[in-house]
Amino acid sequence: MNKEIGELIDISRFYGASRDFVIAGGGNSSFKDDKTLWIKASGEPLSELTEESLVALDREKLRGISSAVYSEDPVEREDQVKNDLHRCIIGPSGNKRPSVETSLHELIRYRFILHLHPALVNGVLCSRNAKALISQLFGDEALFVPYTDPGYTLYKKLETEIEKYRVSYQNDPKMIFLENHGIFAGADSVDEIRSIYGNVMSVIADKLHPLTEIETLPFSPLLHKVLPAIRMLLTDDKAKVIRCRHNSLISKYYVNQQEFHKISLPLIPDIIVYCKTRYLYIEQSSTAERIIESLKTQLPRFKHEFGYLPKIIVIRDLGILAVEDSYKAAETALDVYEDLLMISHYASQCGGIKFLTPEQTDFIDKWEAENYRRKMGHSQGSHNRLENRIAVVTGGAQGFGAGIAEALSALGLNVVIGDLNEEAGKDFVSKLNKKGSTKGAAIFVKTDVSDPASVKELIAKAVGEFGGLDLMISNAGILRAGSLEEIDPEDFNRTTAINYNGYFHCAKYASEVMKIQNQEKPDYFTDIVQINSKSGLRGSNRNYAYSGSKFGGIGLTQSFALELAHYRIKVNAICPGNFYEGPLWSDPQTGLFVQYLRTGKVPGAKSIEDVRKYYEEQVPMKRGCRLEDVVKALLYVIDQEYETGQAIPVTGGQVMIS
Repeated sequence: MNKEIGELIDISRFYGASRDFVIAGGGNSSFKDDKTLWIKASGEPLSELTEESLVALDREKLRGISSAVYSEDPVEREDQVKNDLHRCIIGPSGNKRPSVETSLHELIRYRFILHLHPALVNGVLCSRNAKALISQLFGDEALFVPYTDPGYTLYKKLETEIEKYRVSYQNDPKMIFLENHGIFAGADSVDEIRSIYGNVMSVIADKLHPLTEIETLPFSPLLHKVLPAIRMLLTDDKAKVIRCRHNSLISKYYVNQQEFHKISLPLIPDIIVYCKTRYLYIEQSSTAERIIESLKTQLPRFKHEFGYLPKIIVIRDLGILAVEDSYKAAETALDVYEDLLMISHYASQCGGIKFLTPEQTDFIDKWEAENYRRKMGHSQGSHNRLENRIAVVTGGAQGFGAGIAEALSALGLNVVIGDLNEEAGKDFVSKLNKKGSTKGAAIFVKTDVSDPASVKELIAKAVGEFGGLDLMISNAGILRAGSLEEIDPEDFNRTTAINYNGYFHCAKYASEVMKIQNQEKPDYFTDIVQINSKSGLRGSNRNYAYSGSKFGGIGLTQSFALELAHYRIKVNAICPGNFYEGPLWSDPQTGLFVQYLRTGKVPGAKSIEDVRKYYEEQVPMKRGCRLEDVVKALLYVIDQEYETGQAIPVTGGQVMIS
């Protein structure tokens, strides 16, 4: 890597990491020498720029785009330009695509170009007095360009304006302000780029009243009933995720229709890319029922008028909802829409807000290049039916529970881990979010399943974080082995409270959410699954507390299944054989191998290995149950739509249903 490329990467990451300058991975950067221009590939975030995410292009070929003759039809013309840009690429580019702004970077003669969208700057550029204010604040050092449709049209407009500037000032402008868009800074060193942006931000900040510190406001309990209903009303063939945000900035704009109008239309292209062009406002928010009824009334009109369902919903006193195909996309939509609020705040101080016109928004919404960005902004990969679903796994920080959670995360589900072990849970979730699916997300909630209030809070957190619930896996359990003489009532009650009562608590509070979803989408299936045991199918010597709680779990499964079938909630139990590799059996201090050796449950056993061999010999398949065996059974249970109330043995033939 040469020195200048390293400098480009450093400055790109610096500004890309700050929401003061870039939202949703937007912005662009480039470096050029005499022959080559290196530019950030489309869809690559500035904050994560690497040498591999740059595209190298031949400058001589790029300059040929200026004199080329293209179609008069905008769609055909942009496709022709895209193909010509691709022919300028030097060497293999893989799936990388040069930014649509590549030609603009070539126009400006400085070696380094950094294009950003600071809300503070866009507050001026999205105002009715933008041109006059830029002239007043920066004089002849800056070039102001009135709004022009992006792509080839903007390129030709900028080409003309830069030529005029060169004639007047014998050099290129170091600051180019694009109305309702953003700013280009150009210089021959990254230090000067930093100086330019520092000066721009300082000068504008002195002119405008800054935003007071944005404070997070409480999450309303009403949303626990509202979000699952909204999620179903907006779910088509693919499950949605809803992210909610409520803060002091948002509260200024949701108070009435007049204030909402200030944030009701797009101001810059990024808003259209990630939030579409129209947003829905709900003013009647005193009860969950009124919110849902208002949405049901407005949705048909919204869909008829605009041709799509809303991605952004603003609810008075409750905040902003972003409804998307993935957690990441919903969070990005919230960031981008909140940026619109900031721009609106600043633009109101500059003579009033200037929204993009319907013609301008229509061009961007249908423009292939921005649709490509939208697609890149969503995670890529093959789609499966479970992708984007929402699952809760109790006892999910270790053992079978962690293995199940990891498998679900890899399939693109959003996973909520409930466990008493806070340290292990947080560490596990951190690892899932780093290495797992880019589609789903994972959170940890400290949970005691024997405490109904704790489980209720677990479900509430799942709804608050993702918008609903599709899969409840009651996995948390304990085992205390011993004879009638050895087990005291406290141990028995504790085992029952976790293994039996805990399952009841999970089913009770999970089904409340699932019923709300079913009410709005009657054909939508959800699942409650207990990870039971072969000890729930057959008695276990000197293990009655555990076995009895698991027998009871199967009784609950059958009873819950009968009650909840009407709501398309399937309830099943999976009964694994012994998981010898897990901590339940193999922990050197408290594992069952150790317990059974100490209690003499295995006649003649003198070592842990003797105990292990004794149990393996009882399995026709001559091995213990493995995680992948349980996951396959779980996926089968979820996938089918006609089995409920079943206890499915995964025991290697050790226990068979008669």
